Amino acid sequence: MRFVAKQPREGINVSKTHPLVEAGTLVLGLTAILVIVVVALIFVIEVALRFVSVEQEAELFEGWLPEDLVTVSPADERLQETQLLVDRLVRHWPESPYRFRVEIDDSEIANAMALPGGLIIVTQGLLEQVESENELAFVLGHELGHFRNRDHLRALGRGVVLSVFFAAMTGGDVAGIGVMAADLTLRGFSRRQETRADEFGLTVVNAEYGHVDEAWRLFERWNTEDSSLDDFVSYLSTHPDSGERVVDIKNHARNEGWSLQGDITELDW
Repeated sequence: MRFVAKQPREGINVSKTHPLVEAGTLVLGLTAILVIVVVALIFVIEVALRFVSVEQEAELFEGWLPEDLVTVSPADERLQETQLLVDRLVRHWPESPYRFRVEIDDSEIANAMALPGGLIIVTQGLLEQVESENELAFVLGHELGHFRNRDHLRALGRGVVLSVFFAAMTGGDVAGIGVMAADLTLRGFSRRQETRADEFGLTVVNAEYGHVDEAWRLFERWNTEDSSLDDFVSYLSTHPDSGERVVDIKNHARNEGWSLQGDITELDW
């Protein structure tokens, strides 16, 4: 019997699904896989960091500075005075294992952040906004509160993984992800973590000055109609709502029996 080859049916290797639908399904599938990988990495790193002692953290990050941080001159008077203020506040936390270092970020956006190893970053924008030492002391005390509760280390894994992921997706420089990681870390703080940091900050301010007057003034100004929208939005992105924060601060001070009135210390610059 002679074999007669037959032509295959037209369209036999063509999917009945529209190409756009297939492309969408592929993109969604890859996105889901990436999300699962990122979440898993964040979980693993955050769990691992919980086993890092305070002493190990201080030793590991001693002298560390994000490569993408642009700082002011070491001779800047504001840097010296801010460091001295931190040193004074830390005296009211005698069991602290950290050697705190202050750096001023050459940025006009108002913000402050606590980074591993005892590094506190304050922006020029924030220093231009504070009108008294008491206001600045509370901001710094709040960052000390994050160190005391180790909030910065607990959220560090999330910041590092997400910043590396974004750098890889956008083709950015993975070597210079320090500030991005810090920013993402700060955004990971819960409302409870921020409240506890505020309470500790208020504690050291009261211990330093004997009252907490004007500790809240910066946020009070930002909550008024004539406040700078850029500063308000920037700080609000990594910290609690200014209006509610002022109320909570005052209520906590009253509950502790601390004076809401006292002498205000002017800044030296």
